[in-house]
Amino acid sequence: MTQPFAPDVIFEDDSIIALCKPAGQAVIAGRGLSEEPLQAQVSRYLGSKAFVVHRLDRDASGLVLFAKDAAAHRKLCSLFEARKIHKKYLAAVLGRVEGPGMVDRPLRAFGSGRTGVSEGGKAAVTRYKVKEELSGGTLLLVEPETGRRHQIRAHLYAVGHPILGDALYGSPRPVGGFARLMLHALELAFAVGRSYRLRAEPPADFARVLEDLRRAR
Repeated sequence: MTQPFAPDVIFEDDSIIALCKPAGQAVIAGRGLSEEPLQAQVSRYLGSKAFVVHRLDRDASGLVLFAKDAAAHRKLCSLFEARKIHKKYLAAVLGRVEGPGMVDRPLRAFGSGRTGVSEGGKAAVTRYKVKEELSGGTLLLVEPETGRRHQIRAHLYAVGHPILGDALYGSPRPVGGFARLMLHALELAFAVGRSYRLRAEPPADFARVLEDLRRAR
């Protein structure tokens, strides 16, 4: 049975719909996935096909954009490929980070499902700024210039600051013992016909972890 869908719609017009995805929700169908993916739920909500424009890690929360028709899908995909969509994320990471900074290291996918730094990989650039010092960690505003799979997670792990709650990079258990990945897709800015600046504030489970880390300082 499909579950009732109460979408957290951030923005909607004739061409696109943007939602705030909760952590743990898959965007598209995949091997071993038992629950209905977000794309199918949005398609049912719209009463027509929702076209996937980009992906967000299942364990992350935040802004996900869908096109409502093939023409809008082509335009948006071309913007992502041309790096003309500006993306901002929040990431709470392990350790104290001195910033601002940039990670410019090629990445490639490995058979384990992980992505890692490799000389034979594809170019990948991630910029970050320090927003706040936390107990045992740092809250970063992250701006990836490229869109490789797990790019932010792999880059921050590679420089010694894995994202809190990440069970895939840096530890067999979630980093720091947190129940969710502390990565949130905050904002997308682009122009297609008109200018868009879409923003999804962090959900309650993300905010609770930050508050706990602030109190522990």
